[in-house]
Amino acid sequence: MTSSDLWDAGTARRYDESSSQMFRPEVLGPTIDFLAGLAGTGRALEFAVGTGRLAIPLTDRGVPVSGIELSEPMVEQLRRKVPASEVPVLIGDMATARVPGEFSLVYLVFNTIGNLRTQDEQVECFRNAARHLAPGGHFVIELCVPGIRRFPPGQTAVPFEVTAAHTGFDTYDMTTQQGTSHHYSRESDGSYRYSTSNFRYIWPAECDLMARLAGLESAGRWADWMRSPFTSDSDGHISVWRKPDIDR
Repeated sequence: MTSSDLWDAGTARRYDESSSQMFRPEVLGPTIDFLAGLAGTGRALEFAVGTGRLAIPLTDRGVPVSGIELSEPMVEQLRRKVPASEVPVLIGDMATARVPGEFSLVYLVFNTIGNLRTQDEQVECFRNAARHLAPGGHFVIELCVPGIRRFPPGQTAVPFEVTAAHTGFDTYDMTTQQGTSHHYSRESDGSYRYSTSNFRYIWPAECDLMARLAGLESAGRWADWMRSPFTSDSDGHISVWRKPDIDR
């Protein structure tokens, strides 16, 4: 059984609104350009497809997209936007579920690989991506760099957003690489709703080792979808690995 939190109907209904900043054109545009360029004329598979934030505009760009999603309520929200014939989705665990056929691109964004809360599951996620890729195909992840270097001695939490509508902070256990995102979201009546999501954080070098175990080779790492250089000061990364043309 997967260790991922299971997003319920209430969370699914609120998802697009609570993540509205991720739907902005200045965010979506570079992301879709990046992914469409790697997909080329082939098919794409999105792990944790959610409500279709990327799958729908990528399909509109002419890239056939399929998805894997653990949460049925999230897929129900997707179905309010497009039919299954346009973006087919398999309900299942992205570390093990298998979609028929081969893909030129598999992608997993918005820190979602961290939803798998054991190293073994994360390794299997990389292997599952490799199983779905055609030779020469690419696996892409978008992932934050853990903010723990900002901790003074004794601190265990770091904020990632503080606005009138939402305050969020992450707590980390550095002995287990387990983390929890805490969200205080302002409701329309002025009250606040508290929610959490759990994750396992991964360092970039650990991602590279997982890719190597899956038989993938590095094809680049950038700080954002515009391919800005990744440096020691970057708080996130877009990483790409390639399946060799000939199995080694």
